[in-house]
Amino acid sequence: MSGLHYLTLSEVGRRIKSGELTATQVTEETLARIRALEPRLHSYALVLADQALATAERLDRERQEGKPLGPLHGVPVAVKDLLYTRGIPTASGTTVMRDFIPDQDATVVTRLKEAGAVIVGKTQLTEGAFGAHHPDITAPVNPWSEQHWTGVSSSGSGVAVAAGLAFGALGTDTGGSIRFPSASCGLVGIKPTYGRVSRHGAFPLAESLDHIGPMTRSVEDAARLLRVLAGPDPEDPTALTDPVPNYPAMMVDRVAGLTIGIDWDYVGRGVDDAVVATLREALAVFEELGARVTEIEMPVSAGDLVQGWGITCGVECARAHAPYYPARKDEYGPVLASLIETGRAASADDYRRLEAVREKFRGELDGLLETVDVIMTPCMPSLPPDLETMNAQVAEEQGRAEFITFTAPFDYSGHPTLTLPAGLTGERLPKSFQLVGRRLGEPSLIRAGAAYEGACGFDAHPLP
Repeated sequence: MSGLHYLTLSEVGRRIKSGELTATQVTEETLARIRALEPRLHSYALVLADQALATAERLDRERQEGKPLGPLHGVPVAVKDLLYTRGIPTASGTTVMRDFIPDQDATVVTRLKEAGAVIVGKTQLTEGAFGAHHPDITAPVNPWSEQHWTGVSSSGSGVAVAAGLAFGALGTDTGGSIRFPSASCGLVGIKPTYGRVSRHGAFPLAESLDHIGPMTRSVEDAARLLRVLAGPDPEDPTALTDPVPNYPAMMVDRVAGLTIGIDWDYVGRGVDDAVVATLREALAVFEELGARVTEIEMPVSAGDLVQGWGITCGVECARAHAPYYPARKDEYGPVLASLIETGRAASADDYRRLEAVREKFRGELDGLLETVDVIMTPCMPSLPPDLETMNAQVAEEQGRAEFITFTAPFDYSGHPTLTLPAGLTGERLPKSFQLVGRRLGEPSLIRAGAAYEGACGFDAHPLP
């Protein structure tokens, strides 16, 4: 089974359903790879080896008995360790919650299980899903380069999927936490429309900004996972009730007539030349495929949201951590503690002012997306940064604000995004770009992503 670990989620699923592979075989090989590489990569907070093997064996028996097979039957996946798992610790990247054991599964975990997925473990994340790992926790290592950033906060999910330690993983995104690790680790990531995926059973960073979505090695894989995850949920009043499309059916490899908008001033201001060049190369591919590129002007209110994100996130984060902070303040790392203190010090007027800007930006972006199908932007203002540079930016609030220029506004507005890998640099670091769609516009994003992937592909891997 050489190379099995780098099969796509979709392909390994097809082989398990056909009988070419068994769920047990695939799970055993995945766990063996985790045992071999995890001491170096630190992508998992918790590996669920015994439970995963028991699930795989049960799924194999069900197939032999002719029972109906779920869309993810037998496929090993991982979930971020802020998603509740019944009877299993959910630490959310903290030490203060290391003994928290939920008595129920998050809705998305339930949906993975119902779809037949094998959950092999819970991936590591930054403390409370904010900007830095807790000082007492070993941070995941980027398999492309140990000297470069993994992206946060879904760092472990990005590393596990990129290194072949899972066929897909769930991440969350409040200011860029699906997009940064997807971009840094060479993955496809979907931040869905706000409410498209239930947040029930996810420990929040900021409830009005949090999104849950898939991180995978192909667009088809992301589409398959999203179809399983999406849908209404009576446990989450913000979950949308709109019908869930057949996202994998959007894999049509055709973008003729699709209109892509780009604001060259917006995507070039404070952005490395290599990133802008990646956007130009991607747009050239789309034009060759029949898409139309048009210049647009992004709403200037996006900048106000970037600068104010720490207030919105801080206020909501302080509310989420109220059972622990400030009573157990000494157990917090300095970066998350600083965010909570920002929230505790913010005024109600500051928060309400940003809510007004949010509504303004959302309306302006809705109007702009009536003129184009999708908007292209970078994910990050640079290629994956080295750790020294990124650690310095995390410690400096202004630097942190600049880094979320192309991510935070779309968490505020709730519009869906698709992160796509766009090849490697000469130093073998992943390149990427982001497409932003209309609310509930995931089908257009998947259509565009499938076409680009079909034309360019991305079959490079960081490790054998």
